Amino acid sequence: MSDALLNINTSLRGQKWVMRCDDETKTTALTQQGLSQTTAQILAGRGVAPADAQDFLNPTLRTFLPDPSLLKDMDKAAARIVDAVEAGEAITIFADYDVDGGTSAAQLIRWGRALGAKFGLYVPDRIKEGYGPSVEAFQQLKKAGADLVVTVDCGASADNALKAAVDIDLPIIVIDHHMMDANLPPCYALVNPNRPDDISGLGHLAAAGVSFMLLVALNREAKKRRLDGTPDLLSFLDLTALGTICDVVPLTGLNRAFVAQGLKVLSHAPNPGLAALADIAGVCAPFTPYHCGFILGPRINAGGRIGQADMGARLLCSDDADEIAGFAAELDRINKERRALQDRILNEALEQVAQMPGIHSPNGPQVICIAMQGWHAGVIGIVAGRLKDRFNCPAIVIGVDADGVGKGSGRSMYGVDLGRAIIAAREAGILQAGGGHAMAAGLTVAEEKIAEFQSFIEDYLRADVIEARKNSALKIDALLSPSAVGVALIKDIDRVGPYGAKMPEPLFAFADMRITFAQRVNGGHVRCAFEDSSGIRLAGIVFRAEETGLADILLDPNPPHVHIAARLKENTWNGRTKIDVQISDLAIAD
Repeated sequence: MSDALLNINTSLRGQKWVMRCDDETKTTALTQQGLSQTTAQILAGRGVAPADAQDFLNPTLRTFLPDPSLLKDMDKAAARIVDAVEAGEAITIFADYDVDGGTSAAQLIRWGRALGAKFGLYVPDRIKEGYGPSVEAFQQLKKAGADLVVTVDCGASADNALKAAVDIDLPIIVIDHHMMDANLPPCYALVNPNRPDDISGLGHLAAAGVSFMLLVALNREAKKRRLDGTPDLLSFLDLTALGTICDVVPLTGLNRAFVAQGLKVLSHAPNPGLAALADIAGVCAPFTPYHCGFILGPRINAGGRIGQADMGARLLCSDDADEIAGFAAELDRINKERRALQDRILNEALEQVAQMPGIHSPNGPQVICIAMQGWHAGVIGIVAGRLKDRFNCPAIVIGVDADGVGKGSGRSMYGVDLGRAIIAAREAGILQAGGGHAMAAGLTVAEEKIAEFQSFIEDYLRADVIEARKNSALKIDALLSPSAVGVALIKDIDRVGPYGAKMPEPLFAFADMRITFAQRVNGGHVRCAFEDSSGIRLAGIVFRAEETGLADILLDPNPPHVHIAARLKENTWNGRTKIDVQISDLAIAD
Protein backbone atom coordinates (compact mmCIF):
# COMPACT_ATOMS: atom_id res chain seq x y z
CA MET A 1 0.00 0.00 0.00
CA SER A 2 1.30 3.45 -0.92
CA ASP A 3 2.01 6.32 1.46
CA ALA A 4 -0.93 8.29 2.77
CA LEU A 5 -2.47 10.77 0.35
CA LEU A 6 -2.19 14.37 1.62
CA ASN A 7 -0.49 12.85 4.70
CA ILE A 8 -3.88 11.66 5.96
CA ASN A 9 -3.20 8.67 8.18
CA THR A 10 -6.30 9.16 10.30
CA SER A 11 -9.28 11.02 8.87
CA LEU A 12 -12.31 12.19 10.83
CA ARG A 13 -13.76 8.73 10.21
CA GLY A 14 -10.56 7.07 11.37
CA GLN A 15 -9.24 6.04 7.97
CA LYS A 16 -5.98 6.39 6.09
CA TRP A 17 -6.33 7.85 2.58
CA VAL A 18 -4.36 6.23 -0.22
CA MET A 19 -4.36 6.34 -4.00
CA ARG A 20 -6.25 3.39 -5.42
CA CYS A 21 -3.62 3.05 -8.14
CA ASP A 22 -0.31 4.91 -8.00
CA ASP A 23 1.28 3.09 -10.96
CA GLU A 24 1.41 5.68 -13.75
CA THR A 25 2.53 3.09 -16.30
CA LYS A 26 -0.85 1.32 -15.99
CA THR A 27 -2.73 4.55 -16.48
CA THR A 28 -0.55 5.58 -19.41
CA ALA A 29 -1.10 2.25 -21.16
CA LEU A 30 -4.85 2.87 -21.00
CA THR A 31 -4.69 6.47 -22.19
CA GLN A 32 -2.72 5.25 -25.21
CA GLN A 33 -5.92 3.50 -26.28
CA GLY A 34 -7.66 6.85 -26.58
CA LEU A 35 -9.21 6.85 -23.13
CA SER A 36 -9.35 10.01 -21.03
CA GLN A 37 -7.06 10.40 -18.05
CA THR A 38 -9.97 10.03 -15.63
CA THR A 39 -11.34 6.93 -17.34
CA ALA A 40 -7.85 5.41 -17.38
CA GLN A 41 -7.33 6.16 -13.69
CA ILE A 42 -10.63 4.54 -12.76
CA LEU A 43 -9.96 1.44 -14.87
CA ALA A 44 -6.39 1.06 -13.61
CA GLY A 45 -7.62 1.34 -10.03
CA ARG A 46 -9.95 -1.61 -10.63
CA GLY A 47 -7.26 -3.81 -12.12
CA VAL A 48 -8.48 -3.64 -15.72
CA ALA A 49 -5.69 -4.50 -18.16
CA PRO A 50 -5.44 -2.55 -21.43
CA ALA A 51 -6.25 -5.70 -23.42
CA ASP A 52 -9.53 -6.09 -21.49
CA ALA A 53 -10.56 -2.44 -21.43
CA GLN A 54 -12.95 -2.43 -24.40
CA ASP A 55 -14.85 -5.53 -23.25
CA PHE A 56 -14.98 -4.07 -19.76
CA LEU A 57 -16.39 -0.78 -21.02
CA ASN A 58 -18.92 -2.59 -23.26
CA PRO A 59 -20.04 -5.63 -21.24
CA THR A 60 -22.31 -7.78 -23.40
CA LEU A 61 -23.82 -11.22 -22.90
CA ARG A 62 -22.22 -12.28 -26.18
CA THR A 63 -18.83 -11.71 -24.56
CA PHE A 64 -19.45 -12.92 -21.01
CA LEU A 65 -22.28 -15.50 -21.07
CA PRO A 66 -20.87 -19.06 -20.87
CA ASP A 67 -22.57 -22.32 -21.80
CA PRO A 68 -25.03 -23.02 -18.95
CA SER A 69 -24.03 -26.69 -19.11
CA LEU A 70 -20.86 -25.70 -17.25
CA LEU A 71 -22.99 -25.62 -14.10
CA LYS A 72 -23.32 -28.98 -12.38
CA ASP A 73 -26.79 -30.54 -12.83
CA MET A 74 -27.95 -27.72 -15.13
CA ASP A 75 -28.87 -29.94 -18.08
CA LYS A 76 -30.57 -32.42 -15.77
CA ALA A 77 -32.64 -29.63 -14.18
CA ALA A 78 -33.62 -28.09 -17.52
CA ALA A 79 -34.69 -31.42 -19.01
CA ARG A 80 -36.84 -32.27 -15.96
CA ILE A 81 -38.60 -28.90 -15.99
CA VAL A 82 -39.35 -29.11 -19.70
CA ASP A 83 -40.58 -32.67 -19.17
CA ALA A 84 -42.98 -31.31 -16.57
CA VAL A 85 -44.18 -28.52 -18.86
CA GLU A 86 -44.83 -30.97 -21.68
CA ALA A 87 -46.68 -33.37 -19.37
CA GLY A 88 -48.80 -30.63 -17.82
CA GLU A 89 -47.46 -31.32 -14.34
CA ALA A 90 -48.10 -28.92 -11.48
CA ILE A 91 -44.86 -26.99 -10.95
CA THR A 92 -44.32 -24.72 -7.94
CA ILE A 93 -41.53 -22.18 -7.57
CA PHE A 94 -40.40 -21.99 -3.92
CA ALA A 95 -38.65 -18.63 -3.49
CA ASP A 96 -36.79 -16.79 -0.78
CA TYR A 97 -38.58 -13.67 0.48
CA ASP A 98 -35.94 -11.13 -0.62
CA VAL A 99 -35.35 -9.34 -3.92
CA ASP A 100 -33.00 -12.02 -5.23
CA GLY A 101 -35.60 -14.68 -4.54
CA GLY A 102 -38.45 -12.63 -5.97
CA THR A 103 -36.64 -11.75 -9.18
CA SER A 104 -35.51 -15.37 -9.61
CA ALA A 105 -39.09 -16.63 -9.18
CA ALA A 106 -40.51 -14.03 -11.55
CA GLN A 107 -38.08 -15.00 -14.31
CA LEU A 108 -39.07 -18.66 -14.11
CA ILE A 109 -42.79 -18.02 -13.77
CA ARG A 110 -42.77 -15.66 -16.76
CA TRP A 111 -40.80 -18.21 -18.78
CA GLY A 112 -43.37 -20.88 -17.99
CA ARG A 113 -46.26 -18.56 -18.85
CA ALA A 114 -44.74 -17.92 -22.28
CA LEU A 115 -44.92 -21.67 -22.95
CA GLY A 116 -48.49 -21.91 -21.70
CA ALA A 117 -47.63 -23.33 -18.27
CA LYS A 118 -48.90 -21.86 -15.02
CA PHE A 119 -46.25 -22.21 -12.33
CA GLY A 120 -47.34 -21.86 -8.72
CA LEU A 121 -45.51 -19.65 -6.21
CA TYR A 122 -44.66 -20.33 -2.57
CA VAL A 123 -42.73 -17.85 -0.42
CA PRO A 124 -42.24 -18.76 3.26
CA ASP A 125 -43.14 -16.22 5.93
CA ARG A 126 -39.93 -14.79 7.38
CA ILE A 127 -41.24 -14.75 10.94
CA LYS A 128 -43.45 -17.85 11.08
CA GLU A 129 -41.43 -20.18 8.84
CA GLY A 130 -37.98 -18.67 8.60
CA TYR A 131 -35.55 -18.93 5.72
CA GLY A 132 -35.81 -21.65 3.11
CA PRO A 133 -37.81 -24.85 2.73
CA SER A 134 -39.23 -26.74 5.68
CA VAL A 135 -40.67 -30.22 6.08
CA GLU A 136 -44.10 -28.70 6.68
CA ALA A 137 -43.94 -26.52 3.56
CA PHE A 138 -43.07 -29.45 1.30
CA GLN A 139 -45.82 -31.57 2.88
CA GLN A 140 -48.29 -28.75 2.27
CA LEU A 141 -47.25 -28.44 -1.39
CA LYS A 142 -47.49 -32.19 -1.91
CA LYS A 143 -50.97 -32.23 -0.39
CA ALA A 144 -51.97 -29.34 -2.67
CA GLY A 145 -51.01 -31.42 -5.72
CA ALA A 146 -47.52 -30.23 -6.63
CA ASP A 147 -45.69 -32.62 -8.95
CA LEU A 148 -42.37 -30.72 -9.02
CA VAL A 149 -40.90 -27.97 -6.82
CA VAL A 150 -38.10 -25.67 -7.92
CA THR A 151 -36.47 -23.74 -5.07
CA VAL A 152 -34.76 -20.45 -5.95
CA ASP A 153 -32.27 -18.56 -3.77
CA CYS A 154 -32.69 -21.22 -1.08
CA GLY A 155 -32.67 -24.96 -0.55
CA ALA A 156 -28.97 -25.81 -0.72
CA SER A 157 -28.73 -26.21 3.06
CA ALA A 158 -32.25 -27.53 3.70
CA ASP A 159 -31.16 -31.12 4.40
CA ASN A 160 -34.10 -32.14 6.60
CA ALA A 161 -36.72 -30.68 4.27
CA LEU A 162 -35.15 -32.29 1.21
CA LYS A 163 -34.96 -35.68 2.94
CA ALA A 164 -38.64 -35.33 3.82
CA ALA A 165 -39.44 -34.53 0.19
CA VAL A 166 -37.82 -37.79 -0.87
CA ASP A 167 -39.99 -39.66 1.66
CA ILE A 168 -43.21 -38.20 0.22
CA ASP A 169 -42.07 -38.65 -3.39
CA LEU A 170 -41.92 -34.93 -4.18
CA PRO A 171 -39.10 -34.19 -6.64
CA ILE A 172 -37.13 -31.02 -5.86
CA ILE A 173 -34.81 -29.01 -8.08
CA VAL A 174 -32.63 -26.57 -6.13
CA ILE A 175 -31.45 -23.34 -7.80
CA ASP A 176 -29.20 -21.53 -5.33
CA HIS A 177 -25.93 -19.66 -4.90
CA HIS A 178 -25.23 -19.82 -1.17
CA MET A 179 -22.15 -21.47 0.30
CA MET A 180 -22.45 -25.19 1.03
CA ASP A 181 -20.58 -27.77 3.03
CA ALA A 182 -19.31 -31.00 1.52
CA ASN A 183 -22.48 -32.99 2.26
CA LEU A 184 -24.84 -32.56 -0.69
CA PRO A 185 -28.52 -32.79 0.24
CA PRO A 186 -30.81 -35.27 -1.55
CA CYS A 187 -32.73 -33.76 -4.44
CA TYR A 188 -33.40 -34.42 -8.11
CA ALA A 189 -30.95 -31.72 -9.22
CA LEU A 190 -28.90 -29.09 -7.41
CA VAL A 191 -27.71 -26.15 -9.51
CA ASN A 192 -25.42 -24.00 -7.39
CA PRO A 193 -22.06 -22.62 -8.58
CA ASN A 194 -20.95 -22.73 -4.93
CA ARG A 195 -21.52 -26.46 -4.44
CA PRO A 196 -18.15 -28.07 -3.67
CA ASP A 197 -17.93 -30.08 -6.89
CA ASP A 198 -18.98 -27.31 -9.28
CA ILE A 199 -16.11 -26.08 -11.49
CA SER A 200 -18.02 -23.49 -13.55
CA GLY A 201 -16.22 -20.54 -11.95
CA LEU A 202 -19.56 -18.74 -11.57
CA GLY A 203 -19.64 -18.60 -7.78
CA HIS A 204 -20.01 -14.82 -7.89
CA LEU A 205 -23.53 -15.01 -9.37
CA ALA A 206 -26.63 -14.11 -7.40
CA ALA A 207 -29.57 -16.51 -7.55
CA ALA A 208 -31.13 -14.21 -10.15
CA GLY A 209 -28.07 -14.79 -12.35
CA VAL A 210 -28.15 -18.56 -11.82
CA SER A 211 -31.86 -18.47 -12.68
CA PHE A 212 -31.13 -16.62 -15.92
CA MET A 213 -28.57 -19.30 -16.78
CA LEU A 214 -31.33 -21.86 -16.17
CA LEU A 215 -33.60 -19.95 -18.57
CA VAL A 216 -30.93 -20.18 -21.27
CA ALA A 217 -30.77 -23.94 -20.72
CA LEU A 218 -34.58 -24.18 -20.65
CA ASN A 219 -34.96 -22.27 -23.93
CA ARG A 220 -32.34 -24.48 -25.53
CA GLU A 221 -34.07 -27.64 -24.32
CA ALA A 222 -37.51 -26.40 -25.38
CA LYS A 223 -36.27 -25.44 -28.85
CA LYS A 224 -34.60 -28.85 -29.19
CA ARG A 225 -38.05 -30.38 -28.63
CA ARG A 226 -39.62 -27.82 -31.01
CA LEU A 227 -41.92 -26.33 -28.39
CA ASP A 228 -43.65 -23.07 -29.24
CA GLY A 229 -43.49 -19.89 -27.22
CA THR A 230 -39.91 -19.69 -25.98
CA PRO A 231 -39.54 -16.07 -24.85
CA ASP A 232 -36.88 -13.49 -25.64
CA LEU A 233 -34.75 -13.84 -22.52
CA LEU A 234 -33.26 -10.38 -22.93
CA SER A 235 -36.62 -8.98 -21.80
CA PHE A 236 -36.05 -10.59 -18.38
CA LEU A 237 -32.70 -8.93 -17.79
CA ASP A 238 -34.17 -6.07 -15.73
CA LEU A 239 -35.16 -8.72 -13.16
CA THR A 240 -31.73 -10.37 -13.37
CA ALA A 241 -30.01 -7.02 -12.86
CA LEU A 242 -32.21 -6.05 -9.92
CA GLY A 243 -31.56 -9.31 -8.07
CA THR A 244 -27.84 -9.07 -8.79
CA ILE A 245 -27.56 -5.52 -7.47
CA CYS A 246 -29.72 -6.04 -4.40
CA ASP A 247 -27.90 -9.19 -3.32
CA VAL A 248 -24.62 -7.21 -3.33
CA VAL A 249 -22.62 -9.75 -5.32
CA PRO A 250 -19.47 -8.59 -7.15
CA LEU A 251 -20.22 -6.58 -10.30
CA THR A 252 -17.49 -8.28 -12.28
CA GLY A 253 -17.53 -10.62 -15.27
CA LEU A 254 -20.96 -11.98 -16.13
CA ASN A 255 -22.63 -10.01 -13.33
CA ARG A 256 -21.38 -6.81 -14.93
CA ALA A 257 -22.97 -7.79 -18.25
CA PHE A 258 -26.24 -8.72 -16.52
CA VAL A 259 -26.44 -5.34 -14.82
CA ALA A 260 -25.28 -3.21 -17.76
CA GLN A 261 -27.77 -4.81 -20.16
CA GLY A 262 -30.50 -5.16 -17.54
CA LEU A 263 -30.45 -1.46 -16.72
CA LYS A 264 -31.12 -0.76 -20.40
CA VAL A 265 -34.20 -2.99 -20.29
CA LEU A 266 -35.31 -1.36 -17.03
CA SER A 267 -34.97 2.09 -18.58
CA HIS A 268 -36.77 1.35 -21.86
CA ALA A 269 -39.15 -1.62 -21.48
CA PRO A 270 -39.34 -2.54 -17.80
CA ASN A 271 -41.24 -5.28 -16.05
CA PRO A 272 -44.71 -3.79 -15.38
CA GLY A 273 -44.33 -4.23 -11.62
CA LEU A 274 -41.03 -2.37 -11.61
CA ALA A 275 -42.55 0.40 -13.74
CA ALA A 276 -45.36 0.81 -11.19
CA LEU A 277 -42.93 0.90 -8.27
CA ALA A 278 -40.77 3.50 -9.99
CA ASP A 279 -43.84 5.62 -10.66
CA ILE A 280 -45.09 5.51 -7.08
CA ALA A 281 -41.57 6.29 -5.82
CA GLY A 282 -41.36 9.30 -8.14
CA VAL A 283 -38.30 8.19 -10.12
CA CYS A 284 -37.84 7.77 -13.84
CA ALA A 285 -35.38 6.52 -16.45
CA PRO A 286 -32.51 6.32 -17.01
CA PHE A 287 -32.17 3.92 -14.10
CA THR A 288 -28.91 3.17 -12.28
CA PRO A 289 -27.75 0.70 -9.63
CA TYR A 290 -28.70 3.35 -7.07
CA HIS A 291 -32.37 3.19 -8.12
CA CYS A 292 -32.28 -0.61 -7.88
CA GLY A 293 -30.48 -0.84 -4.56
CA PHE A 294 -32.06 2.06 -2.67
CA ILE A 295 -35.48 2.75 -4.24
CA LEU A 296 -36.95 -0.28 -6.01
CA GLY A 297 -35.24 -3.04 -4.02
CA PRO A 298 -36.26 -1.87 -0.52
CA ARG A 299 -39.90 -1.64 -1.59
CA ILE A 300 -39.90 -5.17 -2.99
CA ASN A 301 -38.15 -6.38 0.15
CA ALA A 302 -40.65 -4.64 2.43
CA GLY A 303 -43.32 -7.31 1.96
CA GLY A 304 -40.94 -10.06 2.99
CA ARG A 305 -39.62 -8.07 5.93
CA ILE A 306 -42.76 -6.92 7.74
CA GLY A 307 -45.69 -7.58 5.38
CA GLN A 308 -47.00 -10.32 3.11
CA ALA A 309 -44.01 -12.48 2.19
CA ASP A 310 -44.95 -13.18 -1.43
CA MET A 311 -46.13 -9.70 -2.38
CA GLY A 312 -42.87 -8.58 -4.00
CA ALA A 313 -42.60 -11.71 -6.13
CA ARG A 314 -46.27 -11.53 -7.10
CA LEU A 315 -45.81 -7.92 -8.18
CA LEU A 316 -42.96 -8.94 -10.47
CA CYS A 317 -44.92 -11.89 -11.89
CA SER A 318 -48.17 -10.06 -12.59
CA ASP A 319 -49.45 -8.57 -15.84
CA ASP A 320 -52.76 -7.38 -14.34
CA ALA A 321 -52.67 -3.57 -14.17
CA ASP A 322 -55.08 -3.26 -11.22
CA GLU A 323 -53.30 -5.96 -9.23
CA ILE A 324 -49.92 -4.36 -9.93
CA ALA A 325 -51.13 -0.93 -8.84
CA GLY A 326 -52.46 -2.39 -5.58
CA PHE A 327 -49.26 -4.26 -4.84
CA ALA A 328 -47.08 -1.24 -5.62
CA ALA A 329 -49.09 1.07 -3.35
CA GLU A 330 -49.08 -1.44 -0.48
CA LEU A 331 -45.34 -2.13 -0.77
CA ASP A 332 -44.65 1.60 -0.72
CA ARG A 333 -46.75 1.96 2.44
CA ILE A 334 -45.12 -1.01 4.16
CA ASN A 335 -41.68 0.34 3.25
CA LYS A 336 -42.43 3.52 5.22
CA GLU A 337 -43.32 1.37 8.23
CA ARG A 338 -40.13 -0.62 7.74
CA ARG A 339 -38.00 2.53 7.84
CA ALA A 340 -39.55 3.69 11.11
CA LEU A 341 -39.08 0.26 12.72
CA GLN A 342 -35.51 0.05 11.42
CA ASP A 343 -34.58 3.46 12.85
CA ARG A 344 -35.88 2.50 16.29
CA ILE A 345 -33.97 -0.78 16.37
CA LEU A 346 -30.83 0.91 15.03
CA ASN A 347 -30.88 3.41 17.89
CA GLU A 348 -31.31 0.61 20.42
CA ALA A 349 -28.49 -1.34 18.76
CA LEU A 350 -26.16 1.65 18.87
CA GLU A 351 -26.85 2.05 22.59
CA GLN A 352 -25.96 -1.60 23.15
CA VAL A 353 -22.79 -1.37 21.05
CA ALA A 354 -21.69 1.69 23.01
CA GLN A 355 -21.69 -0.43 26.15
CA MET A 356 -19.40 -3.12 24.68
CA PRO A 357 -16.06 -2.92 26.55
CA GLY A 358 -13.26 -1.65 24.32
CA ILE A 359 -15.43 -1.19 21.22
CA HIS A 360 -13.36 1.85 20.15
CA SER A 361 -10.01 0.28 21.02
CA PRO A 362 -7.82 -1.45 18.40
CA ASN A 363 -7.48 -4.33 20.86
CA GLY A 364 -11.21 -4.47 21.57
CA PRO A 365 -13.91 -6.60 19.91
CA GLN A 366 -13.41 -7.18 16.20
CA VAL A 367 -16.95 -8.46 15.57
CA ILE A 368 -20.17 -6.84 16.72
CA CYS A 369 -22.70 -9.48 17.78
CA ILE A 370 -25.67 -8.16 19.75
CA ALA A 371 -29.09 -9.48 20.67
CA MET A 372 -32.32 -8.24 22.23
CA GLN A 373 -35.79 -9.53 22.94
CA GLY A 374 -38.37 -8.33 20.43
CA TRP A 375 -36.14 -7.04 17.64
CA HIS A 376 -38.03 -7.68 14.42
CA ALA A 377 -36.37 -10.32 12.25
CA GLY A 378 -37.43 -8.46 9.12
CA VAL A 379 -35.13 -5.49 9.62
CA ILE A 380 -32.17 -6.80 11.62
CA GLY A 381 -30.18 -7.41 8.41
CA ILE A 382 -30.45 -3.74 7.49
CA VAL A 383 -29.39 -2.74 11.00
CA ALA A 384 -26.43 -5.12 10.80
CA GLY A 385 -25.37 -3.44 7.57
CA ARG A 386 -25.51 0.00 9.16
CA LEU A 387 -23.41 -1.17 12.11
CA LYS A 388 -20.89 -2.78 9.76
CA ASP A 389 -20.52 0.49 7.85
CA ARG A 390 -20.19 2.61 10.95
CA PHE A 391 -17.71 0.46 12.87
CA ASN A 392 -15.87 -1.08 9.90
CA CYS A 393 -16.24 -4.65 11.12
CA PRO A 394 -18.63 -7.59 10.65
CA ALA A 395 -21.91 -7.12 12.52
CA ILE A 396 -24.54 -9.65 13.55
CA VAL A 397 -27.89 -8.60 15.00
CA ILE A 398 -30.14 -11.16 16.71
CA GLY A 399 -33.79 -10.71 17.59
CA VAL A 400 -35.12 -13.10 20.25
CA ASP A 401 -38.80 -14.07 20.21
CA ALA A 402 -41.12 -14.95 23.08
CA ASP A 403 -40.17 -18.63 22.80
CA GLY A 404 -36.47 -17.92 23.36
CA VAL A 405 -35.46 -18.48 19.74
CA GLY A 406 -33.04 -15.99 18.22
CA LYS A 407 -33.12 -15.12 14.54
CA GLY A 408 -29.94 -13.39 13.43
CA SER A 409 -28.67 -11.63 10.36
CA GLY A 410 -25.10 -10.56 9.67
CA ARG A 411 -23.17 -8.40 7.23
CA SER A 412 -19.44 -8.58 6.65
CA MET A 413 -16.53 -6.63 5.20
CA TYR A 414 -14.32 -7.59 2.26
CA GLY A 415 -11.76 -10.19 3.26
CA VAL A 416 -13.88 -11.69 6.03
CA ASP A 417 -16.01 -14.71 5.07
CA LEU A 418 -18.99 -14.51 7.39
CA GLY A 419 -20.95 -17.30 5.69
CA ARG A 420 -18.21 -19.83 6.32
CA ALA A 421 -17.99 -18.77 9.97
CA ILE A 422 -21.74 -19.23 10.43
CA ILE A 423 -21.56 -22.69 8.87
CA ALA A 424 -18.69 -23.55 11.26
CA ALA A 425 -20.79 -22.44 14.23
CA ARG A 426 -23.67 -24.59 12.99
CA GLU A 427 -21.40 -27.61 12.57
CA ALA A 428 -20.05 -27.02 16.09
CA GLY A 429 -23.60 -27.43 17.42
CA ILE A 430 -23.93 -23.83 18.61
CA LEU A 431 -26.55 -22.80 16.05
CA GLN A 432 -29.79 -24.55 15.21
CA ALA A 433 -29.46 -23.40 11.59
CA GLY A 434 -27.35 -21.01 9.60
CA GLY A 435 -25.66 -20.27 6.32
CA GLY A 436 -25.05 -17.62 3.70
CA HIS A 437 -22.14 -16.27 1.70
CA ALA A 438 -19.03 -14.23 2.40
CA MET A 439 -20.75 -10.88 2.82
CA ALA A 440 -24.08 -11.83 4.38
CA ALA A 441 -25.48 -14.67 6.47
CA GLY A 442 -28.45 -15.69 8.57
CA LEU A 443 -28.80 -17.91 11.61
CA THR A 444 -31.14 -19.41 14.19
CA VAL A 445 -29.87 -19.82 17.76
CA ALA A 446 -31.38 -20.72 21.12
CA GLU A 447 -31.32 -17.78 23.53
CA GLU A 448 -29.17 -19.69 26.04
CA LYS A 449 -26.56 -20.29 23.32
CA ILE A 450 -26.15 -16.64 22.26
CA ALA A 451 -23.27 -15.89 24.63
CA GLU A 452 -21.43 -19.00 23.42
CA PHE A 453 -22.01 -17.94 19.81
CA GLN A 454 -20.71 -14.43 20.52
CA SER A 455 -17.47 -15.87 21.86
CA PHE A 456 -17.18 -18.35 18.99
CA ILE A 457 -17.68 -15.79 16.22
CA GLU A 458 -15.23 -13.33 17.80
CA ASP A 459 -12.54 -16.01 18.09
CA TYR A 460 -13.23 -17.42 14.61
CA LEU A 461 -13.08 -14.11 12.75
CA ARG A 462 -10.82 -11.93 14.90
CA ALA A 463 -7.56 -12.45 12.98
CA ASP A 464 -9.32 -12.06 9.61
CA VAL A 465 -10.91 -8.78 10.67
CA ILE A 466 -7.62 -7.36 11.93
CA GLU A 467 -5.96 -8.24 8.62
CA ALA A 468 -8.88 -6.86 6.59
CA ARG A 469 -8.81 -3.59 8.52
CA LYS A 470 -5.14 -3.14 7.66
CA ASN A 471 -6.17 -3.18 4.00
CA SER A 472 -9.33 -1.12 4.40
CA ALA A 473 -7.87 2.33 3.80
CA LEU A 474 -10.04 4.77 1.90
CA LYS A 475 -8.96 4.41 -1.72
CA ILE A 476 -8.96 7.59 -3.77
CA ASP A 477 -9.09 7.44 -7.57
CA ALA A 478 -7.72 10.93 -8.21
CA LEU A 479 -6.83 14.19 -6.51
CA LEU A 480 -8.82 16.89 -8.32
CA SER A 481 -9.16 20.63 -8.44
CA PRO A 482 -12.76 21.87 -8.04
CA SER A 483 -12.41 23.40 -11.52
CA ALA A 484 -12.32 19.87 -12.98
CA VAL A 485 -15.84 19.11 -11.80
CA GLY A 486 -18.28 19.24 -14.69
CA VAL A 487 -20.46 17.28 -17.09
CA ALA A 488 -17.44 15.96 -19.04
CA LEU A 489 -16.01 14.43 -15.88
CA ILE A 490 -19.35 12.81 -15.06
CA LYS A 491 -19.46 11.25 -18.53
CA ASP A 492 -16.00 9.77 -17.96
CA ILE A 493 -17.16 8.35 -14.62
CA ASP A 494 -20.39 6.94 -16.04
CA ARG A 495 -18.57 5.30 -18.93
CA VAL A 496 -16.82 2.91 -16.56
CA GLY A 497 -20.06 1.96 -14.73
CA PRO A 498 -22.13 0.17 -13.61
CA TYR A 499 -20.70 0.32 -10.10
CA GLY A 500 -21.44 -1.88 -7.13
CA ALA A 501 -19.83 -4.58 -4.99
CA LYS A 502 -16.15 -5.17 -5.90
CA MET A 503 -16.63 -2.37 -8.46
CA PRO A 504 -16.78 0.70 -6.21
CA GLU A 505 -17.86 4.09 -7.41
CA PRO A 506 -14.90 6.42 -7.99
CA LEU A 507 -13.87 8.49 -5.02
CA PHE A 508 -12.08 11.81 -5.52
CA ALA A 509 -10.14 14.02 -3.12
CA PHE A 510 -10.17 17.81 -2.97
CA ALA A 511 -7.45 19.47 -0.90
CA ASP A 512 -7.63 22.39 1.52
CA MET A 513 -11.26 23.47 1.17
CA ARG A 514 -13.06 26.09 3.27
CA ILE A 515 -16.53 25.24 4.59
CA THR A 516 -18.77 28.14 3.53
CA PHE A 517 -22.20 26.69 4.32
CA ALA A 518 -23.67 23.81 6.32
CA GLN A 519 -27.26 23.02 7.25
CA ARG A 520 -28.97 20.00 8.77
CA VAL A 521 -31.65 18.33 6.66
CA ASN A 522 -34.08 15.54 7.48
CA GLY A 523 -32.60 12.13 8.18
CA GLY A 524 -29.43 13.28 9.93
CA HIS A 525 -27.87 14.51 6.69
CA VAL A 526 -26.05 17.82 6.19
CA ARG A 527 -26.15 20.02 3.09
CA CYS A 528 -22.93 21.99 2.68
CA ALA A 529 -20.72 24.04 0.39
CA PHE A 530 -16.96 24.54 0.09
CA GLU A 531 -14.53 26.88 -1.66
CA ASP A 532 -10.91 26.47 -2.62
CA SER A 533 -8.30 29.21 -2.33
CA SER A 534 -9.29 30.69 -5.70
CA GLY A 535 -12.97 30.89 -4.77
CA ILE A 536 -14.24 27.98 -6.87
CA ARG A 537 -17.26 26.53 -5.10
CA LEU A 538 -18.53 22.97 -4.66
CA ALA A 539 -22.03 22.17 -3.36
CA GLY A 540 -22.37 18.91 -1.51
CA ILE A 541 -24.19 16.69 0.92
CA VAL A 542 -23.02 14.36 3.67
CA PHE A 543 -25.46 11.51 4.16
CA ARG A 544 -25.85 10.26 7.76
CA ALA A 545 -23.52 13.04 8.89
CA GLU A 546 -24.80 12.91 12.46
CA GLU A 547 -24.41 9.13 12.63
CA THR A 548 -20.83 9.26 11.32
CA GLY A 549 -19.77 12.26 13.39
CA LEU A 550 -18.96 14.49 10.39
CA ALA A 551 -21.80 16.86 11.32
CA ASP A 552 -19.78 18.14 14.29
CA ILE A 553 -17.07 19.60 12.03
CA LEU A 554 -19.42 20.84 9.31
CA LEU A 555 -21.71 22.68 11.75
CA ASP A 556 -18.92 24.14 13.88
CA PRO A 557 -19.31 27.97 13.98
CA ASN A 558 -15.59 28.29 13.21
CA PRO A 559 -14.85 25.22 11.10
CA PRO A 560 -11.29 24.37 10.07
CA HIS A 561 -10.17 23.96 6.48
CA VAL A 562 -10.67 20.37 5.37
CA HIS A 563 -9.67 17.85 2.76
CA ILE A 564 -12.68 16.17 1.15
CA ALA A 565 -13.21 12.63 -0.15
CA ALA A 566 -16.33 12.50 -2.28
CA ARG A 567 -18.27 10.87 -5.07
CA LEU A 568 -19.69 12.98 -7.87
CA LYS A 569 -23.25 12.70 -9.16
CA GLU A 570 -25.14 14.47 -11.91
CA ASN A 571 -28.43 15.87 -10.62
CA THR A 572 -31.07 17.10 -13.06
CA TRP A 573 -34.13 18.88 -11.72
CA ASN A 574 -36.64 21.03 -13.61
CA GLY A 575 -34.41 20.99 -16.67
CA ARG A 576 -31.33 22.19 -14.81
CA THR A 577 -28.28 19.99 -14.34
CA LYS A 578 -25.77 20.37 -11.52
CA ILE A 579 -23.09 18.21 -9.97
CA ASP A 580 -23.69 16.98 -6.44
CA VAL A 581 -20.64 16.28 -4.31
CA GLN A 582 -21.53 13.35 -2.05
CA ILE A 583 -18.99 13.45 0.75
CA SER A 584 -17.72 10.20 2.26
CA ASP A 585 -15.00 11.48 4.58
CA LEU A 586 -13.23 14.61 5.78
CA ALA A 587 -9.80 15.29 7.18
CA ILE A 588 -8.45 18.38 8.89
CA ALA A 589 -6.16 20.34 6.57
CA ASP A 590 -3.12 21.28 8.68
